[in-house]
Amino acid sequence: MINTLTRALLSLTYLLALASVFVTLPMEAGPVIQRLALVLLGIHVVECALAFKYVKTYSGSLAKSIVLSLLFGLLHWMPLARAARQAHSEHTAP
Repeated sequence: MINTLTRALLSLTYLLALASVFVTLPMEAGPVIQRLALVLLGIHVVECALAFKYVKTYSGSLAKSIVLSLLFGLLHWMPLARAARQAHSEHTAP
């Protein structure tokens, strides 16, 4: 539930930032939302680089996994990391 809500809020932020390029948002919020979207993308670029070993384990294409990582950050790669740790612990369990 929280994961879905956070993904929706991130998507809304990116959509509003994109829309603000073409239309004026109320209370001149466009530049603020654009900066917020750029900061989020910047953070997610760093996350993607640091968590790339998990990003590349995605069952779909690598390009799709990278895009999802850039949009949603740890909401995308953290479940992949958990699955990798769980698979590793199952293989090393006595």
